[in-house]
Amino acid sequence: MSDATAERRFGEGPLSRVSAFVYTLLVVEFLLLAAASPGLAGLVLLERDAANVPLAAVCLLPAGPALSAALYALHHRRLDLTDLHPAAAFWRGYKANAAGVLKLWVPWLAWLAVIGANLANFAVAGVPGWWGVLSVLIAVAATLWVANALVITSLFAFRARDVARLSVYFLTRSPRATLGNTGLLAVAAVVTLVASEAVPALLASVFAAAILLNSRTMIAEVRERFTA
Repeated sequence: MSDATAERRFGEGPLSRVSAFVYTLLVVEFLLLAAASPGLAGLVLLERDAANVPLAAVCLLPAGPALSAALYALHHRRLDLTDLHPAAAFWRGYKANAAGVLKLWVPWLAWLAVIGANLANFAVAGVPGWWGVLSVLIAVAATLWVANALVITSLFAFRARDVARLSVYFLTRSPRATLGNTGLLAVAAVVTLVASEAVPALLASVFAAAILLNSRTMIAEVRERFTA
């Protein structure tokens, strides 16, 4: 067996692919936390008080471009253990997509801040109970929409308004992705309530990989139908 053949088999075998994936996840997680760290530090320090809802939204601003870069890096990851460059892919995705992501991320955060403030003051607002349920459903739908928007913006070059429309379209067009992302959202919410906001942040790259897995059909259809 030649040295070239041995090296190729080492870099491309099943165990090597798993190792490459784990390594990529770890590097992407570290870079994601680094890119979002100014806001995440403030978020962890905030008390769970209704008055802090707008501040929490502000703290989450850096997370949008960081999540987009993570999606980009994970989507473009290499399977060969001898040819891994996740850090370069992360920063390439960050530079390319940060501005486009913020055009969708900021309105979503603002909308969620309004809903969060209303729910936090629900007891004194004097509104019927069904309004609270409707507000939660709207917040969930908006979060599922922004998940689609992050994937599309991270992997394709569309105008923000086109991404917004496609994200709405695929909420019903790709029910498996929507249900899968709903499950991820439920897990993140439970972990946050039971533990801390820091725990989902430490698993952000895993959530990003799961979102990409859920979005395979959507990604394929966008590439086939909406790109030249």
